[in-house]
Amino acid sequence: MKVIHNNQQGFYDEMYEKNQELRPHYNSFGKFIQSISAKKLSHLQYSADKAQMAMGMTFNVYHDKEGMEKILHLDIIPRIIPGHEWKILEDGLKQRIDALNHFLQDIYNEQKIFKDEIIPKELIVGSKDFLKPCIGLTPPKGIWCHITGTDLVRDKDGDFYVLEDNLRCPSGVSYMLESREIIKRAFPELFNTLGVRPVSDYSTKLLEMLQFLSDKPKPVIGVLTPGVYNSAYFEHSYLAQQMGVELVSGMDLLVENKKVYMQTTKGLQQIDVLYRRIDDTFLDPLAFNPNSMLGIPGLFDAYKAGNIALANAPGTGVADDKAVYAYVPKIIRYYLDQEPILKNVPTYLCRETEDREYVLKNIANLVVKETNAAGGYGMLIGPKADAEEHEKFRKLIQKNPKNYIAQPTLSLSTVPSIIDNKSIEGRHVDLRPYILYGNEIEVIPGALTRVALKKGSLVVNSSQGGGSKDTWVLY
Repeated sequence: MKVIHNNQQGFYDEMYEKNQELRPHYNSFGKFIQSISAKKLSHLQYSADKAQMAMGMTFNVYHDKEGMEKILHLDIIPRIIPGHEWKILEDGLKQRIDALNHFLQDIYNEQKIFKDEIIPKELIVGSKDFLKPCIGLTPPKGIWCHITGTDLVRDKDGDFYVLEDNLRCPSGVSYMLESREIIKRAFPELFNTLGVRPVSDYSTKLLEMLQFLSDKPKPVIGVLTPGVYNSAYFEHSYLAQQMGVELVSGMDLLVENKKVYMQTTKGLQQIDVLYRRIDDTFLDPLAFNPNSMLGIPGLFDAYKAGNIALANAPGTGVADDKAVYAYVPKIIRYYLDQEPILKNVPTYLCRETEDREYVLKNIANLVVKETNAAGGYGMLIGPKADAEEHEKFRKLIQKNPKNYIAQPTLSLSTVPSIIDNKSIEGRHVDLRPYILYGNEIEVIPGALTRVALKKGSLVVNSSQGGGSKDTWVLY
């Protein structure tokens, strides 16, 4: 199988040094790959594809006219991260989540950060994700962001940068877990010799975190799903099954006397903790979006009364805002009195006159994003777009500058990937580690590595044609 390296093209290759030598942590794996035939490698990839389909590892693409069910293609060449690098990421992510939790508690209560003029008040309270009904609230145990999936990228300098924080309903962890089982079967001997840290206890840790939120000795826990047509339904059902808890939708639940009950064949059973996979404003039509058909009328009153815990807490979405992202280094310094361990990507806020003028003049060299969009939508990659697209986004920015930010185009690192069973070529990747916040903040020693399967593409989102890789974190 022909191998094409990308590390001479201005990108950081995760597997190879610039002199084409294997990086030390890839040494054993690289030599193994070189020792097996192209036919064997192709067969391993084919087996992985079949295993994904057998496991039902699919997601839905709403705009796809050819059909909704897709597998998140799993490339069998893993991304390997040495222990010393992971320690930096781990410390930086813990610091970031700690600061964002302080931030959320503050903006819904004392609002000191506004009074001290660290962040513009109108930026927060004017966001559609700032939930006024949450003002004055403190969630159970004081934790807002229980489950976080933070997106990072490695630039050509070899340093990691935080791309965005996902504090609402971060998805993808089931693919991380199931991919590990598939890849372990593909390369069993390497796991024994390399010292890959396990991720199989994630479901246990998630359950323990959810139990921690309730004061009851044996709380009843449910995973709240929008239903089978949701893009991440596989994950909702998978996690409920792995934890041994109920998978419920809004139709299964009702509120009486500010307590939430599940309807069962034996009558009503009270639910104590809900891991909700529904966006904030759809949780309760009485408190938020009155048109929501997914939520449970009265849920928010039960939450305010302390009769149910919700993970993540309602209101966390405001910290997901891409405009707020630009202020996270200041947020870390303000609440923790520490320098940020992980870097932010330099960000231009189009709401600011000087930043906006720079973006409009240099749009061909920038990535422009809608502040509230996700999944790779509402985005312009300037160097990959034509003049017509540039002009379209200029007009969008001028019409609604508060809705856009811009960032320089990063040279996302690459990992060798099997392309059409014919060659191994570098493809751009990002990294989504998962962080649980219960009794303590814990970073799971693995991650979902998303890969842009299209040659030259920087868009790794599954909804935009991306795939995934197993992520091996070494001891």
